[in-house]
Amino acid sequence: MSTGVIIALIVVVAAIVAIAAVLAVRARGSHGGHGLKRRFGPEYDRAVARHDGDVKAAERELDTLVERHGGLRERPLEPAERERFEARWTAAQERFVDSPQEAVAEADRLLAEVAGARGFPDGGQYEDQLGALAVHHPHHVHGYRRVHRVARGTHGTGTAGLPATQGTPGPGEGRAANTEDMRAAMVEARALFDDLLGSARHEAGRDRAPERVSQDGSRSGHHLPRGFHRHQAKEG
Repeated sequence: MSTGVIIALIVVVAAIVAIAAVLAVRARGSHGGHGLKRRFGPEYDRAVARHDGDVKAAERELDTLVERHGGLRERPLEPAERERFEARWTAAQERFVDSPQEAVAEADRLLAEVAGARGFPDGGQYEDQLGALAVHHPHHVHGYRRVHRVARGTHGTGTAGLPATQGTPGPGEGRAANTEDMRAAMVEARALFDDLLGSARHEAGRDRAPERVSQDGSRSGHHLPRGFHRHQAKEG
């Protein structure tokens, strides 16, 4: 083989390697930066806050979530399944008036079960399940995080995702949950519940702010029971 041919082959191989490197960088870039912001929405900001403003660390965390759970395909619910889940949520919401702690615990269990039925990791692996939900339901997943914390009797403590920093308490958190915390957690968790059910009748009012929902007394076609409004649940 002549020297000219060898040089040509080297040039071709080098070009192929360079092209592959560029494509790999672009592929990673589709997950990072603006791509991650678009995909995760409010969860992107929470990740940055958890990492004390370290954007690169936050993006590494979110990239890990996408790599682990991005290929998950959600299983649609059968109408009978959806009706059973809705009936259980309504019962939990009504129970809140007399037993807010029990109602919140049931909401936490119910979200885990609905997510499992949709094809997410089992609810017994909370952190893995939460990470998958963050990838596919980023705009409402915080409701699960919040109700799970409150169900355990605290407002904002404990782990809540892949790295330990996911569960780091924010300002004003790390204290015992009161009735208002439980009520607000139930309202926010309802947004994820509706999102997971995927019912068309929930779409119209699903993105309203939690406070607006509680004041109006209804959400996504469902009426809140009398006594579920602020300060009306019985303590203890």
